[in-house]
Amino acid sequence: MEIALSGAFWGQRATGSGQYVHTLLEALLKVAPEHRYRVYVPSYVALEAEPPGLEVVPLGVPHSERARDLAKLWFEQWALPRACRRDGMVLLHVPYFAPILDTRALRPIVTIHDVIPLILPAYRGSWRIRAYLRLVCHAARCARLIITDSHASARDIQTLLHIPADRLRVIHLAADARYRPPHAETIAALKARLGLPSEYLLYLGGFDRRKNIPELLQAYAAARASAGELMPLVIAGKLPAQDTFFTPDPRRLARELGLEHYVRFTGWVEEEDKPALYGGAWAFLFPSRYEGFGLPVLEAISCGTPAIVASGSSLEEVAGPAALVVPPNDIPALAEAIRRIAFEGDLRARLAAATQSQAARFSIHEMALKTLQAYQEALT
Repeated sequence: MEIALSGAFWGQRATGSGQYVHTLLEALLKVAPEHRYRVYVPSYVALEAEPPGLEVVPLGVPHSERARDLAKLWFEQWALPRACRRDGMVLLHVPYFAPILDTRALRPIVTIHDVIPLILPAYRGSWRIRAYLRLVCHAARCARLIITDSHASARDIQTLLHIPADRLRVIHLAADARYRPPHAETIAALKARLGLPSEYLLYLGGFDRRKNIPELLQAYAAARASAGELMPLVIAGKLPAQDTFFTPDPRRLARELGLEHYVRFTGWVEEEDKPALYGGAWAFLFPSRYEGFGLPVLEAISCGTPAIVASGSSLEEVAGPAALVVPPNDIPALAEAIRRIAFEGDLRARLAAATQSQAARFSIHEMALKTLQAYQEALT
């Protein structure tokens, strides 16, 4: 079988789409090395070393830094399908929400991780984004099959894009093998290096509005007010460059709530440090309003740390019995969940005991096998 993939996010492992395409291809090369894998990469993306068995094909794309969006569109809708037809490729997998319109001689599969712009109006603000969204929504209906990360996302895709259920395949993501309960010495070394307290609650992720960081800080302040002393909250991740409504700066919010001495900001955390950061936390707090999957939650429970998550999207599906679930935007409910997980030892022990069996339900090997099955279905 010859398999073509879009490499628009090739080399961008810090992004969700980039991490997905690299993880998937590395797994496919292990479980099915007999197939031919070809990744088409636009010329504005820096190439990196190719793993054995993978062919990376650069495609010339007219572009400039000021017209990157147009260059991306050119690559997706013209250069990529044209190159596939030129090279005799039939099966094309676009591993993010940008299916092709021109399906002549091609059998396209697209992975739609989420439909955030269709759910949350703030994520489709400019006319360019709205026009692009209309295009890819229409193109999705032309795809042979659609892969998505969770049953929650599948329901949303079926409802909002009017895709028949028989063309949807739910293939869960999985955490990297490095995410497992770390040794106590590794945790202690990280705490010393980052100046972290012996006990802490943790948030790790982005800071756009749907992540509900203002609500998290308000709930933490309320939990402190009702419970008295409460362990510090560590907030990790690259902080917003600008304080806007779409990306509110959590440092300002913490100051306004009088939490300067109780909230620690680590900034960007390297991948190799994340397992110890998760493993050293008393609980992982991730009250995001909407996620297509919620990989940080899976990473946290894989490291043995129970979670608090918001209901309404995929997070309950991922966390299972290893988390407390609260309604999104319900600050009193989130505050009570924080208080309980901090002070009710039996509750925390019960959630922690469920982490490893829940995490074991998600496998990179299984993700690769199910994706191969989808490829075979698309060719029949």
